Amino acid sequence: MTGRVAVVTGGTGALGRAITSTLLEAGGSVAIPYAVPEELKELEARLAPELRTRLLALPADVTREDAMGKFVHAVRDRHGRVDGLVNAVGGFAGGDLLSTSLAEWERMMALNLTSTVIACRAVLPVMIAGGGGRIVNIASRAVLSPQGGFIAYTVSKAGVITLTQALSQEVKKHRVTVNAVLPSTMDTPANRRAMPDADRSEWVRTEDVAQVVAFLLSERAAVVTGASLTV
Repeated sequence: MTGRVAVVTGGTGALGRAITSTLLEAGGSVAIPYAVPEELKELEARLAPELRTRLLALPADVTREDAMGKFVHAVRDRHGRVDGLVNAVGGFAGGDLLSTSLAEWERMMALNLTSTVIACRAVLPVMIAGGGGRIVNIASRAVLSPQGGFIAYTVSKAGVITLTQALSQEVKKHRVTVNAVLPSTMDTPANRRAMPDADRSEWVRTEDVAQVVAFLLSERAAVVTGASLTV
């Protein structure tokens, strides 16, 4: 990642922190649109001083196109380029179709799907002007065989997979790859709180997911596009 610039939405969350740290440690520069100052402080506290110099964090609402447009403009002003985009922002909500309010449905779509669309729309013109780039979207392994019970989350993340496949075809002529990473249950503080009695022996470490993301952002993955990689 040396000399490369990546935008990571959700970069202060549990998975986002692992992705950001991995990319910085690999020599890249990372730009994060953040919403929770406390999460940003936690991220900065875990980074070595020399890594923090390559981190750009600006407040921005990733569900608003104007806010993400301004954010990407600031990244371009700072670095002159954007080589990679990781759409790691997202949320989870349980509930079947009848118990899920329309407001909750729309919240899941906004966080998990619309935010991905907005970020791609903001970043793609910069990537194309620069001769290419890499986009990695975070979906979920759970949506491959939907079980029900969290339908808004399932449909929104399934939309991310379909978006990945269609967009990869639209932009491959511009040397932009688009891939999705589908983690199974990750070992995060939120999941530990939500499932205190679960068997965590097969849960996935966020650091391992981050390594897969880093590979897809690298030149080694230049011939991989439209893929959905389960972790």
